[in-house]
Amino acid sequence: MTGDARTAIRWRGALAVALAAVFGLVATSWPLLAAPGGVLTESTSGPWLFALLLPVVTAVALVQLSDGGLDARAVAMLGVLSAVVAAVRPFGAGAAGVETVFFLIILAGRVFGPGFGFILGNTGLFASALLTGGVGPWMPYQMFAAAFVGLGAGLLPGGEPGGRPGRVGELAMLVSYSVVASLGFGLLLNMSFWPFVITQGDLAYVPGGGFEENASRLVAYSLATSLGWDLGRAVTTAVLIVLTGPILLRVLRRTARRARWA
Repeated sequence: MTGDARTAIRWRGALAVALAAVFGLVATSWPLLAAPGGVLTESTSGPWLFALLLPVVTAVALVQLSDGGLDARAVAMLGVLSAVVAAVRPFGAGAAGVETVFFLIILAGRVFGPGFGFILGNTGLFASALLTGGVGPWMPYQMFAAAFVGLGAGLLPGGEPGGRPGRVGELAMLVSYSVVASLGFGLLLNMSFWPFVITQGDLAYVPGGGFEENASRLVAYSLATSLGWDLGRAVTTAVLIVLTGPILLRVLRRTARRARWA
């Protein structure tokens, strides 16, 4: 059996990851999905409930992965990469939008697949939060937003198996994705607190206002408040992918081939 990075997570684990991803997406985008007159539009209990349930859903997914859904060697690789993510995050710490963790999540997701990238985003941000003292009600949303960054990287076309695109073309695709993912990360985080920050004006959340109205207000809020940070994250991630991508992609792929995921 030849090494195949895409089987690091088996179908049972992939199903658990898919269910966790769906729940995470609903939990983070509740301001756009809340119906008029529903519990989410009438009180603040819904978002706090989501914040409490997100770690539970992540734990369930990890249990499913550990119960035959994740190759043992993939577990070891996940632990190593999570530790590296935690170790490099203090070098950026989000100052002026500088982030030093997303390039590794993107490259690992690209090589080891969407499920692995999703779990690495969760575990990497969790470990780094413990290391940097960033534990708070925002942490579950950061974990899932980073998980979607890794998930999207694994879903990019042309990856293993089935041949590799040219190095320049692949790096260009990863750089482009890193920019989009960095902006999307900021947008997902904004949704977790935007309804409570501004309660009046054109940027305020309208309870039960519908998807189109609140989506336009969310985009306007993001452009006015967090765009500078998001662009800083995008530039940092893109530069790090250009500098480290050729080497790390080669190393990670060699590791995946030698591991021979069962």
